[in-house]
Amino acid sequence: MNDLIKQLQRVDQSIGYLIHIKDNSEWGNLAEFQEKAEQLKSAVFDLDKAEFSARLEKLEDSVRFLEERCEEGLTAMERVRIVRSPLRFSLKDILENVYEEHTELGGEGEANIDPSLVVAKANIVRRIKKKPYTSPVMIIGQEVGHGEEFRNGGSCKPWGNEKAMRYMKVAETEGIPIHFYVFTPGSYPVEEYPGAAQQIARNLYTMTKLRVPMISVISEGGSGGAEAVGMSDFRLMFSHGYYSVISPEGAAAIEGRVKEGQKVSPELIERCARQLNITAADNLRLGTVDRVIQEPPLGAKTDDFSFFARIRSEIIRATDEVVLKTKSVRGFRSYEVKRKKAESPDEAPQIDIPWDLGPKETERLLRERSKKYRGMSMHSFGVINIPTENMFKFLYSVSEKLWYTFRYDVLKNQHKQIQKTLKEVSGEGTALVNGLIAPFASVYKKIVTQDEKKKAIATSPTIAAQASGDYCIIPDPLELTDTYTSPLANEDRTVTCPNAEKHGCQDLWIPDLYGEFCGVCENCGYHFPLEYQWYLKNVFDPGSVRIFNNEIFSRNPLNYEGFDERLKAARSRTGMGSANLTFDARVKDINLVVTMLFSDFRNGTVGSAEGEKFVRACDRARRKKRPLLAYVHTTGGIRIQEGTLGVAQMPKCTMAVREYIDAGGLYIVMYDNNSYAGPVASFLGCSPYQFAIRSSRIGFAGPRVIRETTGIDIPPDYHDARNALKRGHIQGITDRRDFRRHLYQVMQTMGSPSLYYR
Repeated sequence: MNDLIKQLQRVDQSIGYLIHIKDNSEWGNLAEFQEKAEQLKSAVFDLDKAEFSARLEKLEDSVRFLEERCEEGLTAMERVRIVRSPLRFSLKDILENVYEEHTELGGEGEANIDPSLVVAKANIVRRIKKKPYTSPVMIIGQEVGHGEEFRNGGSCKPWGNEKAMRYMKVAETEGIPIHFYVFTPGSYPVEEYPGAAQQIARNLYTMTKLRVPMISVISEGGSGGAEAVGMSDFRLMFSHGYYSVISPEGAAAIEGRVKEGQKVSPELIERCARQLNITAADNLRLGTVDRVIQEPPLGAKTDDFSFFARIRSEIIRATDEVVLKTKSVRGFRSYEVKRKKAESPDEAPQIDIPWDLGPKETERLLRERSKKYRGMSMHSFGVINIPTENMFKFLYSVSEKLWYTFRYDVLKNQHKQIQKTLKEVSGEGTALVNGLIAPFASVYKKIVTQDEKKKAIATSPTIAAQASGDYCIIPDPLELTDTYTSPLANEDRTVTCPNAEKHGCQDLWIPDLYGEFCGVCENCGYHFPLEYQWYLKNVFDPGSVRIFNNEIFSRNPLNYEGFDERLKAARSRTGMGSANLTFDARVKDINLVVTMLFSDFRNGTVGSAEGEKFVRACDRARRKKRPLLAYVHTTGGIRIQEGTLGVAQMPKCTMAVREYIDAGGLYIVMYDNNSYAGPVASFLGCSPYQFAIRSSRIGFAGPRVIRETTGIDIPPDYHDARNALKRGHIQGITDRRDFRRHLYQVMQTMGSPSLYYR
C-alpha cells in the first residue's frame, strides 16, 4: 500500500504541475482530477487495495494523456512557467549529478558573498573506451534554490557578478575551461558599488578575451543578468528554457502602457511572450544559441537522473568542439567526434582531447570568439546596397588601412626609436655638450621665450594683441563654436527651473535659455535637455562632421506586431534609419570618430542596426588610429521588439570595444539626459573613461522597475550623475558649455602618451 500512496503523491504533484503550467485549473478537467486525487487521499484506508489501485491507475492514465497534450502544444509563456516551477532542477542539482568533488568558492549558503551566484571548482569525468579521464573545470552560474529566500530567485547583486569575474580570472590563470549556467530572471537593479550595470559591463569586457574555453548553458536567461555570465565560445540551451530581452510581463506592461499598480491582461502577456521569440527553438533559429539540449516532456525536474547524464555528455561535447577548433590537426578529430555523435548523442567520443591550450591555440580561440560575436544578428538590419558605391568603399577602406598602418605603425614607430636612441646617446654626453654650447644657450633661450609669448597671445582669449595700433581679441579655439541655436529658443515665453524652490532660481526667458545660456540655468546650473543637433553643430569644428554608415537601417526581424508602423513613423519624423548616428569630426587639431545614440529615434534604444553601426565605428577608429567618442544623448536600453537579437549587441559591441582598446585606442563615453539598461551594462559601461553632462541620469533600471523588482522606493536623486560619480561609475561631470573644452582636454590627457593619434 505504501507504493500506491507514493504513486498517488506523484499523480497529485503532476496535476498541480499542469495547473501551474496552464495557469488554469479548468483546462482538461484538471480541477475535477484534482478533486478525485483528494478523494483518493481521504479514502486511502477505506478502499481495498484492488479498487484503490484501479481508480488510481485510471486517474494516472488521464493525467498522462493531458501531459502529452500539454507537451505537444506548449506556448512560450507556458515554457516560462515551467522554468519558474519550484520542481525544476537548479545549478546545485547539476553540481551534484554532473560533476564530481566540487568545492564552492566565495562562501556557501547564506554565508556566500551573494547566494544568488554560485562559483565552484569541480572535476568532470570523461569516459573514453571505458577509461576515466578527470578534468578540472570552473563552474559559475546563478542558483535559484528550492524555496530558499536568500537565493533571491537567482537575481544576482553586483557583488555576486564581481565574484564571478574574479574567479573567471582564476580559471584563466589555471588554464582550465569555464562552464557557465544561466538561471536568472535578471540582475538585481541596485547602483551601489560596483553597480548592477557597470559590473555586468566589466564581466563582458573580461569575457571577450579570457584565454580559456568557455561554455554556457541557458535555462532561464533574463537580459543583462544572463549576459553577465552568458558570453562564451559555445552556447547551449535547455529545450524547455527561455532566453529573452525582457520578461513577458515587463514587455506587456510597456506595450500596453500599463500604469504602475494596474494589472496586465494575461492575453497581452501571452502575445508578448510569443512575439519576443524566447524559446530554445526560436533562439536556435535566430543564431543566438548554438545547440539545444533536449529535456523530458514538460521539462526536467530534480529527480530526472538520466537527463543529468545527457547534460554531462553535451557539456563535454561542446567543450571538445571548442577546443578542436583551436588545434592544428583538428580535421580528423572533428570528424571523429561528429561520427560518434551521429551514432549516439549520449555516447562520448573515443579519443582524448586535452582541454589545456598552448599560446597559438589560445590565439585561435580568441579569433574564433571574435568572429562568432561579430557575426551575430547580421541578417536582422537593413542595408541600402549600391554595388558601385560598395566597391568604392571597400577599396577606400583598404587603402586607408594601408596608409594609416604605414603612417603610424611604421613611420611613427621608427621615429620613436630614433628619438629614444638619440635621447640615450645625448644623455651620456650631456655634461660635455653643455659646456660647449653654453654661449649659444642664452641666445636660443631668448628666441624661444619670444616665440612662447607670441603663441600665448595667439591662443589666449583674454590677451589683446596689438596690430597696426589697434587691439583685437583673439577667439579661444576651444570655446563652443556657437554656429547653431536651438529651435526651442524661438518661443517667446518664460520657463521655471526645476530647482527654483530649492535654489531660488528666477524664471528664465526661453530665447536666452536656449540661446546664449545653452540650455543651462544661470543660477543653479540645471541643464535643460537639448536636441542632439545642438551638439553636432556647436561641439565639433564647423564643417568637420562627416556621417558614415547611413545606409544601415533598423528593421523588424521578429515581425513584431505593429512595429513596422512605428519604425516607419520614426524614420519619417527624424529622417534617420536608426538611433545611432556615426560620423567623423574634429575638435581643434584632433580628428575623432563619434557614435551618437539619440532620443528622437525610438528613445535611443539599441537594436541590430545600432549595434552594427557601433561596431563599424570601432573598426573605423581602429583603422584610422583615432580616438572614439560614444556620446549618449539618450538611450532607453536594448530594443525589446528585436528580442535576443538586441541582447546580442551587448557582447558584440563590447567585443569591438575591447579589440579597439587593445589596439591602442582611446575610448571615451559621455552620458547626457537619461542612459539606462543594456548599453550601460555593456559597451558603454566597460569604458575606462566615462563622463557625464550635468543633470544627466545614469543607471541599470528606472525607479518603477526597481520598485516592482525589489520593493524599494529609491530617492529622487538615486540615478543622478553626482551619485554615479560618488560610486565611481563615471570619472567626471562637465557643464554643457564646457563640453568642447573638456572633450579636448580628455583626449590630450587620458590614456598613454604613446597613443597613435598623439
